[in-house]
Amino acid sequence: MIKNVHIWIFSYLADRIPKGKSENQEHILFCLCDHFEPFWGEGYKERLAIVKSWVESYPKIADKHRDGDGHPPRHTFFYAAEQYKPEYLDLLAELCREGYGEVEIHLHHDNDTSENLRRTLIEFKETLAFRHELLSQDRNTGEIRYGFIHGNWALDNSRRDGRWCGVNNELQVLRETGCYADFTYPSAPSDTQTRKINSIYYALDDPDKPKSHDIGVDVKVGGKPWGDLMIIQGPLALNWRNRKFGIFPRIENGAVGSGMIRPSPDRIDLWIKQGIHVKGRRNWIFVKVHCHGAKPRDMNFLLNQGLDSMFTYLGHRYNDREKYFLHYVTAREMYNIIKAAEAKRTGNPDDFRDFVLVKNWS
Repeated sequence: MIKNVHIWIFSYLADRIPKGKSENQEHILFCLCDHFEPFWGEGYKERLAIVKSWVESYPKIADKHRDGDGHPPRHTFFYAAEQYKPEYLDLLAELCREGYGEVEIHLHHDNDTSENLRRTLIEFKETLAFRHELLSQDRNTGEIRYGFIHGNWALDNSRRDGRWCGVNNELQVLRETGCYADFTYPSAPSDTQTRKINSIYYALDDPDKPKSHDIGVDVKVGGKPWGDLMIIQGPLALNWRNRKFGIFPRIENGAVGSGMIRPSPDRIDLWIKQGIHVKGRRNWIFVKVHCHGAKPRDMNFLLNQGLDSMFTYLGHRYNDREKYFLHYVTAREMYNIIKAAEAKRTGNPDDFRDFVLVKNWS
């Protein structure tokens, strides 16, 4: 059977009830979030070569493709804080300033405390913002903000065995240190997977209990912020076209890489079919998928074939500008467009890429 499927299968089945499709043009907001961990390399030179490979190869791939607004695909590097090297971030910052992506925060930690977590996040946030001129600012307050992905999927101490976190009030710490949204999920088949799936929602932290984001309140048109943190999930589904042993459907969790997680057309269609949206704005579909782009095997596939084929199919299938309109967005831009929908803005989502948060560089 499928590991830990009992956590989320009832939510998945409930969401299979037909709700009708939007009769309007569907805007596809596509975001690739990279759990970027250069220490997959075995030594300094190999790790530096991983970063250079992305900086040198990605523009050549991206320049071959354009969305409906004329933008190339943009890569969001969620850089692992515990693997910080200034020269690696200097290279990524150069790529970002050329318009090919943005950097946010990724973190692996274990048996941690609230105080140490707070210190770690603030120090790394300030390093990215002031040393490398990365991250974003609230256009009204000037506060430095960041998106977040938790290492080992264990947001808010959500593993059953308590490993790879240790902080039950993590959502509160994230909010208080400037996090604008979490992009960790889905995590199936891990036991960290939430009951709530295929959703964009606000979660309220219970500082005395783990996994407070297991449920939450949907972001909706005309709604207001609630709780402690917005959770932006990617697609989670059963893929009946890809069966284990020819019998059991495999879990579709939006992972992009080599081998069984190559971004095939049937998988891309399944991502979009989940229809993740702000409640009340069904024709703005948010597709957040993820990769481990510094893992050598996956990196070699993505930079030599995988990304190009994925962008080619997206452009061919979902950018006719009649039924579908494709928008390549970073994590920050996706959040901004979600907030615009919440604020009842209409029209082309491209107009709202800087709605709330602006880049921390010119």
